[in-house]
Amino acid sequence: MPTHFGKPMQAAVALALTALSPLPVLADDHKETWRLFVADHAQPVVRALDAASGNELGRFDLGGYAALSLSDSGKTVFAVQGDKDTVQIISTGIGLSDHGEHRDIEVSDPKLLDGIITGKKPGHVVTHGDDVAVFYDRGGKTDLFQEGALIEGKRQAASIDTTAPHHGVAVPMGKHILVSVPDMTTEVKPDELPPRLGLRVVDRAGKQLGDTATCTGLHGEAASARLVAFGCAEGVLVARPGGIDGPKLEMVAYGSDLPEGKVSTLLGGRSMQFFLGNYSEDKVVLIDPDAAAPYRLIELPTRRVDFILDPANVRNAYILTEDGKLHVLDVVSGEIVRSAGVTEAYSKDGHWRDPRPRLAVAGDRIAVTDPRHSLVRMIDSQTLTETATIPVEGMPYAIVAVGGSGVAH
Repeated sequence: MPTHFGKPMQAAVALALTALSPLPVLADDHKETWRLFVADHAQPVVRALDAASGNELGRFDLGGYAALSLSDSGKTVFAVQGDKDTVQIISTGIGLSDHGEHRDIEVSDPKLLDGIITGKKPGHVVTHGDDVAVFYDRGGKTDLFQEGALIEGKRQAASIDTTAPHHGVAVPMGKHILVSVPDMTTEVKPDELPPRLGLRVVDRAGKQLGDTATCTGLHGEAASARLVAFGCAEGVLVARPGGIDGPKLEMVAYGSDLPEGKVSTLLGGRSMQFFLGNYSEDKVVLIDPDAAAPYRLIELPTRRVDFILDPANVRNAYILTEDGKLHVLDVVSGEIVRSAGVTEAYSKDGHWRDPRPRLAVAGDRIAVTDPRHSLVRMIDSQTLTETATIPVEGMPYAIVAVGGSGVAH
């Protein structure tokens, strides 16, 4: 039966000790911590929750409705408020560092950092390593920050021109930046932005290298291993490292065996090189750019609401469909191996921003926001059974999870 937080519950922690450790690691030294950061759908607030106890660790009042973007390091969450022309930064209070034979974990209180990032309608925030790229849809530029400097309160940025205002993206890749290109030949209404027609590679000074690669309607990006991929009408555009000449762009065309559709949202595998993308509303597609047949299409029983990869159980992807069922996709076999109902039905009809569940992976559990019932449901990733519910005031909507295990000194 599920446990409602606030009642006593016991937790078992499995310890993994390495034989190569020069000193014995004691059980008391090992710590596993997971935190959830949840944005409300109706109010400008983000809450930090302890995933184990359900306790609220912090409430952060913002300037407006926020989309959440977690940094690569897990040290910061970017609360992107496009309607308010601002990005605010939350320190997660979780720090993981590699020490060869083990990892250290440092835990402190989450907090809203001083100062804000401002620009005309910030859209996508993309982090790669210490690089942070903030793309302004109506600003005609992207700003490049360093995460470490932002944590220290330094807001200095290098700006790159994005040709013209458009709903686009910029992705740091080594010494270069991948930047979307708007189609300035298409007539649009005065209050509308032009569509995207491609991608270009620029250096840190903003100088373009090579030609613009075609990528009609570019939307969605993800990194996996050393590759970065973008969704396009023609296929998935893949950027590969290219040394001093900059990344090399290659279109992986959909092919005639795929039905009509396109990829517009992408996730990238961490321990294995692959991508998972949407493909119309009731399908997803596994993408291996190096395979002879790069696309594997998976039909879903109903339309997709959200999907996410498991960073630890690397074969697992989790897909929530509008009938309230959560599905486990084995990304190696390409088969859905388990399914279970976890919420009531949430229709995809209506506005795209209507409150619907969102997913995050917190260790061996999947956190599912349930805005209709003011809950975050904690689902066991192996059995798909609900192990706990976390009551959250308001309408919990967007969610990210950060944490892990390590030695606490």
